[in-house]
Amino acid sequence: MLVYLKGSDEDEKTNTAYFADRLNTYPHCARCFCIVKCGHSPKAKPLLKQEKVATTAQKNQKEVIHYTAIGDSLTEGIGDLTNSGGFVPIVADDLKEHYNLNGVQTDNFGKNGDRSDQILKRIKEKPEIQKGLASADVITLTVGGNDLMKVISSNIFDLKVSSFNRPQKAYQRRVRRLLEEIREYNEKAPIYVLGIYNPFYLNFSEITEMQEIVDNWNQATEEMVQEQKRAYFIPINDLLYKGRGDEVGVTGGDSETTGSSASKEDLNNLLYEEDRFHPNNLGYQIMAGAVRDEMVKTEKEWITKSEGSE
Repeated sequence: MLVYLKGSDEDEKTNTAYFADRLNTYPHCARCFCIVKCGHSPKAKPLLKQEKVATTAQKNQKEVIHYTAIGDSLTEGIGDLTNSGGFVPIVADDLKEHYNLNGVQTDNFGKNGDRSDQILKRIKEKPEIQKGLASADVITLTVGGNDLMKVISSNIFDLKVSSFNRPQKAYQRRVRRLLEEIREYNEKAPIYVLGIYNPFYLNFSEITEMQEIVDNWNQATEEMVQEQKRAYFIPINDLLYKGRGDEVGVTGGDSETTGSSASKEDLNNLLYEEDRFHPNNLGYQIMAGAVRDEMVKTEKEWITKSEGSE
């Protein structure tokens, strides 16, 4: 076999001429020369297939998450035309993808029209809800909207912020009892409590008291959430009440009237067209994004395996 030694430029020219002459003499060595000179040596195949090594964080991460959602119509998913449960399955899918989980088990205990006291009553009376809460890694709660609507309906012709002070205090006491009841079944799982939003903003923007009332109600809920350990308040009013887009949620078309100019109807493009009250599919996607972001931010509360678990 011929050995090719690379030296100076002059040496290389001499060597090249020499090897050319030798190759003419020994043509069977031409292939050997080409392999060494051109660098096309065959690559060795790995003896063992390299496997992806999980990081320490991934090794300590749960493979399956149990997500329990409880609350009112927002949890049930009223307005979701897919009838799949509003924001809850979207959050579950996002968590599964974000953390590369094997699965996210979900329990949806939402019920349209429930007030805080009615949600509490269901927890006390329904063993399946108690079981779902007890085994949950994460819990979401939607509450407050129906409590507020009950007060509004009693004061619809005389909406004053001061009229809500006493009902708001009573509402806070109910929310405190509700959160304490959830903690009776699960001391460790973080609880994510969603706020409420003002669905009347575009149609009744002149009633400025309405937004102040909603803001105060949200603040009342947040104060109760802050009393609890591992509980987080997620505001959604600013995400939904004006709609989405440069036109501030206006999606209504022009309606023609004889002898008059066309008038434009204001519609929130994040609300369900049938009732203009509950979120639509896009509205629930936005809600889900807010919930997911808060869960990711507080992942240490729920994603890590407990000691001794496999």
